[in-house]
Amino acid sequence: MVLQDDIQLLIWVFGATVLLPVLVLFLFPFLSDYIRKWRILSPIQNVKRPLPLLGNALHLETDGSAFFQQLILYSEQFRDKPLVKLWIGTVPFLILYNAEVVEDVLSSSKYIEKAYPYKFLEPWLGTGLLTSTGEKWRSQRKMLTPTFHFKILSEFLDVMNEQSNVLVAKLEQHLDKGKFNCFLDMTLCALDIISETAMGKKIYAQSNSDSEYIQAIYKMSTIIHKRMKHPWLWPDFLYFRLKSGKEHNRNLNILHMFTEKVIKERASELEQLTSTDSFTDGNSDSRRPKERKAFLDMLLTTTDEEGKKLSLKEIQEEVDTFMFAGHDTTAASMNWALFLLGSHPEVQLKVHNELDEVFGESDRRATMDDLKKLQYLDAVIKETLRLFPSVPIIGRAAREDCTIGGFEVPNGTIIVIVPYALHRDPKCFTDPEEFRPERFLPENYRERNPFAYIPFSAGLRNCIGQRFAKMEELVVLSTLLRHFWVEAKQTREELILVGELILRPENGIWIELKKRADYVS
Repeated sequence: MVLQDDIQLLIWVFGATVLLPVLVLFLFPFLSDYIRKWRILSPIQNVKRPLPLLGNALHLETDGSAFFQQLILYSEQFRDKPLVKLWIGTVPFLILYNAEVVEDVLSSSKYIEKAYPYKFLEPWLGTGLLTSTGEKWRSQRKMLTPTFHFKILSEFLDVMNEQSNVLVAKLEQHLDKGKFNCFLDMTLCALDIISETAMGKKIYAQSNSDSEYIQAIYKMSTIIHKRMKHPWLWPDFLYFRLKSGKEHNRNLNILHMFTEKVIKERASELEQLTSTDSFTDGNSDSRRPKERKAFLDMLLTTTDEEGKKLSLKEIQEEVDTFMFAGHDTTAASMNWALFLLGSHPEVQLKVHNELDEVFGESDRRATMDDLKKLQYLDAVIKETLRLFPSVPIIGRAAREDCTIGGFEVPNGTIIVIVPYALHRDPKCFTDPEEFRPERFLPENYRERNPFAYIPFSAGLRNCIGQRFAKMEELVVLSTLLRHFWVEAKQTREELILVGELILRPENGIWIELKKRADYVS
């Protein structure tokens, strides 16, 4: 027995003697890189003293709302610093909330790659405009930019007006009937608008929110949010064996089957139209009613500089990207605008007066000329996006050694820009917590650093759909406010902010609708 134990001990010692050098050799590059990053970044203020290898992982909240509040607290605590850092494990993160430092990043072509968590959008969105990088992103951006031209966007105005009127009819059931949560109603309206404008397909979200496709969109968004927040769910080989990974794939299949079917049907229709037109003289539009174009139609016909069209897979990536990014952000902004207007009746009254000047007593649909005249409502939307930016965190990756804010930054560092904190810098915005739309009247913001206000990001990777979003918000809000007076039923202190892919209130936006005529003379 003793001899057997001695033999086992000798085997263990021999194995350890052989394996230890191999392990050290394997880990040396990793440890060397970690130590190098630690040394280079040492001059930058830590949010808290990090532990070796663990970093600040034990200091950070895991709940989405609490973690976002933690980031805001750090930005206020170190407002006099140009930036701060924290470590999650061995990965360094820089937190940016200063306009000059943000400009270093967003004005440079070095930082167009999105941060690692965006990777979890790729099963759904592929490498479309939101998630791609490098040469593919540059090519896509150049090819797609013309599809957001002002003249093309104006063709979507009818859809926005139609869906706004559907929303009005739906909200009339709440008139003078106490408070209700409007968040989902606004979101479904935005989803109807983006579906018809992106795909040319009505999904009737406002009247059929239980449809399989609509439910899959919301389930998928929730699943991705959860995965982003929990690093132990990041490895694919583990995640897709778990219940949540299998649920992810079920919803992904529903989403992809739907958009793939729509794209193939529309491609076939366009091919038939082209074939018919080839045997007919003159302008085909004179022979049949003018059809509404969708982004999908333009994607099917757009070519690059070499005359090459997008593949059906690339088109699906862009359509899925429009559907994902084109409704949640706009809906959040409109919800926050209703909350702020309902909390500030003096501002709401100014909006109503402007609406009366532009529309009079007419119940007609908004035109492009009307939207140009709604300068105060436009300022309300901009101030709303200052206080509650739809995208509260912007992530970038440093893929080479560089300098940010005067500090050396090593390759592999994750850059986190926090618009929510940036927009509250008292050097750029006096009384930053106050809701003052006048800040954004043309005469009041010319001297401001352009990177102090970035609700649609800025620089090369700014939001390609920002004009579409602003147009939609003007149409929907002007339509609602020509029918209702809004009262907020929450205080700012009662809101629990959740900063994920969008900034949303944990418990919704609760308002009460009154008859407009009783408040506006």
